[in-house]
Amino acid sequence: MEIKEIKENKKQFLSLLLLADEQENMIDQYIDRGSMYVLDDNGIKCECIVTDEGEGVLEIKNIATEPEYQGRGYGKILIDFVTMKYKEKYSILQVGTGDSPLTVPFYEKCGFVRSHNIKNFFIDNYDHPIYECGGQLVDMIYLQKKL
Repeated sequence: MEIKEIKENKKQFLSLLLLADEQENMIDQYIDRGSMYVLDDNGIKCECIVTDEGEGVLEIKNIATEPEYQGRGYGKILIDFVTMKYKEKYSILQVGTGDSPLTVPFYEKCGFVRSHNIKNFFIDNYDHPIYECGGQLVDMIYLQKKL
């Protein structure tokens, strides 16, 4: 198993990126300013993009695991890698996600706690309704953990 930083041709992983953020023009807003990592375990299983949000905050903008490999710990391994790599440079790691029973508990298991919400984020910023686990995503839920 190896984690690699991707510095060029990040869009080669677009199908994986779209699992976490299903609108390409939203990905375009952070893909070039973020650092991208992929987890290779006999093939790419998971990816993550992190961005510097200022004032000691590093944000996970996109993290996704290939569907057939979900639930095997790859996402947590990538979050642990980011935590260790950046703990000397940043004080907080944060992530924004929909209020979903799939994602929020995953981040909580990784040590994140709810921080704040952005009302109507998914309605205001996406050109179509986004549904997860049968419910429409409306607000962006931010979770943070200290590094």
